Amino acid sequence: MRALVVAGARPNFMKVAPILRALSAAGHEALLVHTGQHYDARMSDAFFADLGLPEPDFHLGVGSGSHAAQTAAVMVAFEPVLERARPDWVVVVGDVNSTLACALVAAKLGPALGCRVAHVEAGLRSGDWRMPEEVNRVLTDRLADLLLTPSRDALPNLVAEGIPAERAVFVGNVMIDTLLAHLPAAREARTAAGLGLEAGGYAAATLHRPSNVDDPEALAAVLGALARVAREMPVVLPLHPRTRLRAEEFGLGGLLAELRTTEPLGYTEMLSLTDGAAVVLTDSGGLQEETTALGVPCVTLREQTERPVTIDEGTNRLAPWPLTEEGVYASFRAALAAGRSPDGERRPEGWDGRAAERVVEALASRTGPRAPSGAREPAMAAVP
Repeated sequence: MRALVVAGARPNFMKVAPILRALSAAGHEALLVHTGQHYDARMSDAFFADLGLPEPDFHLGVGSGSHAAQTAAVMVAFEPVLERARPDWVVVVGDVNSTLACALVAAKLGPALGCRVAHVEAGLRSGDWRMPEEVNRVLTDRLADLLLTPSRDALPNLVAEGIPAERAVFVGNVMIDTLLAHLPAAREARTAAGLGLEAGGYAAATLHRPSNVDDPEALAAVLGALARVAREMPVVLPLHPRTRLRAEEFGLGGLLAELRTTEPLGYTEMLSLTDGAAVVLTDSGGLQEETTALGVPCVTLREQTERPVTIDEGTNRLAPWPLTEEGVYASFRAALAAGRSPDGERRPEGWDGRAAERVVEALASRTGPRAPSGAREPAMAAVP
């Protein structure tokens, strides 16, 4: 079996690393495509080194651009790669622009080339069509031949959209495979100690979503709340370039000055920082999962989440929406009072470090002649 595995942006790297290893361990041919959607070395090359990822077999180098420009650039660059590689499977992960772009190319060329599309992390839904990620994940699931779900709540979402249940396989969360594999090294890294902080004595935060950082009122509310937290305990904020730029544009540099800002961190450093935090405040999807796996209280700075399992079974909570300084601060206090859960106690089913093995088993069990194109066309019963 030959699998062409696609990564485009930082959230993808933690997901493809265990899949590539599992494919190789099972004796299959694994080819890595890096689309270059994240082109900053601090957000790409450093993660490759941290995660032990091999040099990409294909690097598309698309760089930045609008959603339309970036998606189109990936499609144009990926098409000849797919025609050259002719894999059994194109494996896409997550919900970034590269995910949809490569799935769309593969779905169109698949009948001629004999390849199929597998989507890892299928079935997640926020219900918010204002998020580009929601559009990407819904359309990718529509295109995919095999939908590999990370949690049990994903399948009902797919069935509600008219996708046959037999196209989905529950595999668990591949990102937790990476977390568990790197947790010993992260704890040895002692990122917090390098900043002069004690484990459990600080809050960690990340902030990058346009809905938060491009809106002056929202950014002022979040930074104001973080500054208020910082008067009780240090707040470490690895600063996304977009967030730094907007804070300066909006005249919020004084609030940033109250925080312990750093450059973007590599995977092991960020995992170490997260593991040692008393509370994490974030608008990231991945950190909602990582904090649940670690038992660290998390406040999510979004209106809704496509990962409700982290609230229902994990350690996550949503800050009241719309975000206000008082609402974010009150959520921090509630999370702090709840405290940390014992390591691993609240990990959902399938978040056990073996999800990538199940991904490979699912791919291998369904490798064979492609079904007639009409056989994979479900009704679109409940898609808006």
